[in-house]
Amino acid sequence: MNALPLRYETAVTLVGAGALERGMVEAARRYAPVLIAADGGADRLAEMRLRPSAVIGDMDSIADPERWRAGPATFVRLAEQDTTDFEKCLYATEAPLYLAVGFTGRRLDHTLAVLHTLLRYPGKRVVLVGEHEVGALAPPGATLRLGVTPGARVSIYPLLPVTATRSRGLVWPIDGLALAPGTRIATSNEASQPVVELAFDGPGALVMLEREALGALVGAIGQT
Repeated sequence: MNALPLRYETAVTLVGAGALERGMVEAARRYAPVLIAADGGADRLAEMRLRPSAVIGDMDSIADPERWRAGPATFVRLAEQDTTDFEKCLYATEAPLYLAVGFTGRRLDHTLAVLHTLLRYPGKRVVLVGEHEVGALAPPGATLRLGVTPGARVSIYPLLPVTATRSRGLVWPIDGLALAPGTRIATSNEASQPVVELAFDGPGALVMLEREALGALVGAIGQT
């Protein structure tokens, strides 16, 4: 087995076997050119005639593991069953930024497991790319500056209790609001200005934008 973690100098696109279409992969690759498949995500890439640099997972859902074991992609089988393939990809690699496609949609339990994993790895900069929206955890204490179109949807969902310490450019400001699951959330807000600024006092604030704003979210997360 290759020495872990696998290290990449550029941003990485992680590809899962969830809701996925070629446009999502192409959108992610504009910012993260290296492709890494999570288990069955390798089969989805093969359907698109795209070749990953590595295939990582427990290999329980990939159609033909031996095909990939032979190379040229780096083949990393991690047999442990305590983590998902998404989490395996994160702990088995080091990269400055990850764009994750094919990990949300279809099954709610899989989507929730992905959000759980983001909380477990707060040091990893990860942008989720879905069919209709993109999302990322706001780094605690840092200010996210998002270049968006006025009127665009800006949603914040607290995965953990968190307080907004700054919000600029929102139709409904959230400065000073204590957010928590089951108590108060801040979804379906809107941008009132071409730049939205957000900051929170701790980890756990999931910021979600429309998919067209992928570049804005990548730029904001990559600079924090």
